[in-house]
Amino acid sequence: MTTKPNAATFLKNMQQGTAGEGGTVSKRPEAPTTVANDTPAPATAKPASVVRRSGLKHIGGYFDSETVEKVALLRARLDLDNSELIKLAIDELFTKQKAARAFGN
Repeated sequence: MTTKPNAATFLKNMQQGTAGEGGTVSKRPEAPTTVANDTPAPATAKPASVVRRSGLKHIGGYFDSETVEKVALLRARLDLDNSELIKLAIDELFTKQKAARAFGN
């Protein structure tokens, strides 16, 4: 009779490493401990993308290929990243809706 492995067994096996060539077990490579100028990285250093996004909220969606293509074209034409493009679109839509309400539409 075989039993299903539980989460504890799975985690224990993950910590042991992975089998490399010849069936030997090798640990995962450690994260780099130095930065570009060869100084040791602080133990609590976060990637620049995480620091830059600190305090911000993510808004996303699932779109068909036609909409994805439009987004890609707008990003290229306007030289904006996805976040800047979405912010621009929301600001313009908000302004349009605010104007429509002012005129009773």
